[in-house]
Amino acid sequence: MYKDFYGLKELPFALTPNPRFIYFTPSSYEVMANLHYGIESGKGLIVVTGEVGAGKTTILRWMLERLDRTVLVAYISNPRLVVQDFYQHVAALLELRDWETKSDLLILLGKTLESRHTRGLRTVLIVDEAHGISPSVLEEIRLLSNFESGSAKHLQIVLTGQPELREVLNNPDLRQLKQRIALRCEIKPLPNVEEVERYIVSRLTTAGAERTEIFSPGAIDYIYRCSEGIPRQINNLCDNSLLAGYAAGEPMISRAIVEEVADTFDMLPRQSSHQANHEGQAPARILTAAGRAELWAVGAGTETITDGVPTRRDEDLREQTAEADEVGAAFRRSDFTGGM
Repeated sequence: MYKDFYGLKELPFALTPNPRFIYFTPSSYEVMANLHYGIESGKGLIVVTGEVGAGKTTILRWMLERLDRTVLVAYISNPRLVVQDFYQHVAALLELRDWETKSDLLILLGKTLESRHTRGLRTVLIVDEAHGISPSVLEEIRLLSNFESGSAKHLQIVLTGQPELREVLNNPDLRQLKQRIALRCEIKPLPNVEEVERYIVSRLTTAGAERTEIFSPGAIDYIYRCSEGIPRQINNLCDNSLLAGYAAGEPMISRAIVEEVADTFDMLPRQSSHQANHEGQAPARILTAAGRAELWAVGAGTETITDGVPTRRDEDLREQTAEADEVGAAFRRSDFTGGM
């Protein structure tokens, strides 16, 4: 609806996990590196966690689209299955036929995995939303990890889920599964407003925007505060703000528009704007920069006090001056806010 008004070729903030719109952050790079290394090296079991809407499924789909044809993948997006249904699902995805019992399936699966491994091929089982798996199915996944040779696992297993997955795996009854985890990684929210701005600009660019300065700096700042850096929340705010801006005939999305959308979707920051601004102000400094440097120099034992006047040893003058400057710079960065 608003595409033409804002000069877009497609919707930039859809909630579906479209790999075309992936935005790489340090944590997502780390996840991709772990997945690549774990699968290629035959590590076995990899666990990826992240908050709701952090982009786990998007990363998985991005990777799946780029896997070599020599990699056979069974991707389960809804793991809330009983054991029998789980095996039927795995068998269908790996194209395993002519079996009747679980024993038949495991024998057939073992032969298939060994044959593929011997030919240098990889077989991967990916279970998304793994925090919802029942303990009985998790135990079966542990048993599947036993398909191995002396040098590598024949089946690479990737479990992705919300932070609750860590609690599930800490269940004492699943300690055998936990010990088989070769790699762990976490997708984290966007850490600051600058990263959120780059995320928004990246998606607008991918959507073919004629201009990327559609959101004002104040709007981006408020989007970050409301979303807490979670991509799905950012998308929801941006999409509905563009719709509201279009309805109001506003070429620039202002903070006021975002505030209205956030209020509608119950996504207002946990603190009011007044409280955030008040608590965000740094307390006034009680010493000058030179005074703070002297104080820290005395505390470090680099000065002595004679008749109330700090004195320095000549041989340490150059070193201590540099140290004082460095400490002063650190104080200026921290502003007594606890940054030290």
